[in-house]
Amino acid sequence: MSIDWITVAAQLVNFLLLIYLLKRFLYRPILDGIDAREAEIAKRMADATQARIIAEAAENNYKKLQAKHLAEQDTLLEQALEKTEAQRAQLLAETRAQLVQEQKDWQTYLEQERLDFIKRLQNAGAATLFALTRKAVHDLADEPLEHTIIRHVGKKLAPLEHTLVAAAGEHTSATVSTHHALPESVQAQLTQELNTLIPNVALSFTVHAEQAPGLVVQVGGVRVEWTIDSYMEEFEALLAENTSAVQLGHQGVSGQSHARKQPGSEHEH
Repeated sequence: MSIDWITVAAQLVNFLLLIYLLKRFLYRPILDGIDAREAEIAKRMADATQARIIAEAAENNYKKLQAKHLAEQDTLLEQALEKTEAQRAQLLAETRAQLVQEQKDWQTYLEQERLDFIKRLQNAGAATLFALTRKAVHDLADEPLEHTIIRHVGKKLAPLEHTLVAAAGEHTSATVSTHHALPESVQAQLTQELNTLIPNVALSFTVHAEQAPGLVVQVGGVRVEWTIDSYMEEFEALLAENTSAVQLGHQGVSGQSHARKQPGSEHEH
């Protein structure tokens, strides 16, 4: 069998032409498409990686911000609790101070009421004592109480003669105040008594209803009082002393009574 080299050459040329045409119009577009697809995939992968990095950075930043926010919240909560505790302590301290002050005010009020009551009782007792003394002096000595006061006022003022003279100085007047108005005879007698101690001093008489019964002599800057109040102080001291003695005696009697009851009680048992 003989080989037709012309046909073989033509077939070879056709094959080479076919390969060229396939490569030129078929394989190249496919390869270019594959390359473009690979480039797009690589770009998308790079974009995804970049997006993941950005997302991780954002997540880390969010976590940091969240942690910072939580820390700030904890700090603010702690500060609020401390402030609330301080305000509570302050309110408690103010309340305690207010209660203590109210208790002191109440005690002061009670003490003042007690003192006022004692004062009213003393005034009532002084008025009663003065009335009884006036009546007793008048009934027993047949003499008004004012006369008795005047008869003793010289003795009371005599030790103060130098003080009264020095107090009178350039003063030419003196004042005698009483709870009730003095009769003219008593005023005259008292004027004579004082002129003996303090010559050349005019004596005037005034009445003060709020003054305790008795005499108050004012000479210059010296004030001499001889009133029921002075006796009431002594009366109050004696009353307190006698009250204490009575209480002690009552306790002693109670103790003796209790001691006497013991044998009888034992006998009954």
